[in-house]
Amino acid sequence: MKYGDKIIYMEGVIVKVTDGAVGIDLKGRLGYLEIPMRMLITDYPIKCGQEVGFNMSFIEQLSEDVNEHYVSNQMKRKSILDSMSDSAHADRKGE
Repeated sequence: MKYGDKIIYMEGVIVKVTDGAVGIDLKGRLGYLEIPMRMLITDYPIKCGQEVGFNMSFIEQLSEDVNEHYVSNQMKRKSILDSMSDSAHADRKGE
């Protein structure tokens, strides 16, 4: 299914700033977008409440196939985080 590319100008407000990412509430109750800090072009220090604008097109699913490599990496990461959380929880119980 191929749709013609229609670029839409969108705006939002910065609501979250971390070391590596910026969270943006999209205007018009369209949702929330979190992007890596490296994707934000700016000449100013980044602060909550500042407005941003960007061009966006429609997101299109490329195929029905699942990227098994990506899914397996996500599962490994989740497993590692869960085991770290479990061991930290066990350490707290043992105090």
